[in-house]
Amino acid sequence: MELDGRVVVVTGGTRGVGAGIARSFLEAGAEVVVCARRPPDRPVAAGGREASFTALDLRDTAAVGDFFDAVAGRYGRLDCLVNNAGGTPYRLLGEGGAERHARVVELNLVAPMTASLAAHPWLKRTRGSVVMIGSVSGTRPSPGTAAYGAAKAGLESLARSMAVEWAPEVRVNSLVLGMVRTELAHLHYGDEAGIEAVGATVPLGRLAEPADVGDAAVFLASDRARYVSGASLLVHGGGERPAFLDAATVNKES
Repeated sequence: MELDGRVVVVTGGTRGVGAGIARSFLEAGAEVVVCARRPPDRPVAAGGREASFTALDLRDTAAVGDFFDAVAGRYGRLDCLVNNAGGTPYRLLGEGGAERHARVVELNLVAPMTASLAAHPWLKRTRGSVVMIGSVSGTRPSPGTAAYGAAKAGLESLARSMAVEWAPEVRVNSLVLGMVRTELAHLHYGDEAGIEAVGATVPLGRLAEPADVGDAAVFLASDRARYVSGASLLVHGGGERPAFLDAATVNKES
């Protein structure tokens, strides 16, 4: 299989997009370690194999360093770090104090930097890679999740700088995600009718599945992407249909 013998860490890999990424790496033959503050309800598994789990708070710098040392000690190597952990509640800027918004930035920008720095010595030995999980929220206005959008914009910039500083030993790339259907999709889009209606606004006609993201992450971690670094791969189904097309009174399809 494509990643036989490789060792991959997926942060926030116990549910949703992270679990989908972990399953794709398992199917590609990699040994997968997922970390999160709480264990998954059931093991993350695919292809008859399971990811191992370690409880970890990515805001604890010392614990993060110990974690990557332990992974490298257990498996003898580290080939890829997928910085997936993140997220935010819906909160308008005026509805929360600066400290609440700062915590969103800490989780979505500072924590991936902390993990990447801790993983770097081990990735350098294997000429491995880092995959940042970004968002279209970092490329357009993000009302209700402004701090999240700002953090994701920063994450993409961080990845490009890392790609230059850490070359040629370590490649660093970003996946810029659009809307993904997970077990929490109803919190963002409503019931099944709402999810389908939102999916219909995407040119490809549906929300992404976690496996769509996972397969793209496997590509960036694989030798097929050996000359890809500092790149941002859009995984958004074609993006968002411009609002002016629907508002215009000309050039309408009959």
